[in-house]
Amino acid sequence: MSPKALKIALVGSVALNLFAAAALTTLFVTRAQVEDRVEAQHRTHRTGSPMRLIAQLDPAVRERVRDTLRASALAARPDFEEARLKRRQAVEMGRSATFDTTRATALLEQSRTAELRGRARLEADAVALLATLEPEDRRALSEILTRRGRAANRDHGGRESHKEGSRTTPST
Repeated sequence: MSPKALKIALVGSVALNLFAAAALTTLFVTRAQVEDRVEAQHRTHRTGSPMRLIAQLDPAVRERVRDTLRASALAARPDFEEARLKRRQAVEMGRSATFDTTRATALLEQSRTAELRGRARLEADAVALLATLEPEDRRALSEILTRRGRAANRDHGGRESHKEGSRTTPST
């Protein structure tokens, strides 16, 4: 073989190998993405808001459940408002020229404590409410015990976005 033919064969071989490597890489990446999508579809997701869950209940108990959950949310609202206020104060402290590590840590701790207090109240009220329902209604409404909030929304790509000011009930 002539040197020119060897060079052409070498270039062709390199090009073919690069093409094959790119095809294999694409195959593996695409396969991983497809597996992730299939896994996401098989995961159980919350079917909707508490009000959609309430709509599935027996009409005879629907209004009582709605009123009970609304009262629970209103009772827990000050805890969630306190949690947001303390977190905003910590963020502002982080932005200020005079940052106090001890105070910022204390504000974040107070925020977490207030949020946990509100969540505990909502969960206790939900469990007490579930205890008063018939098995079919309890099965339909039991999903309110799943944790959901801004963090969960971020995990699911923000499909269920909430505006702080527009919520009538804190998430449970």
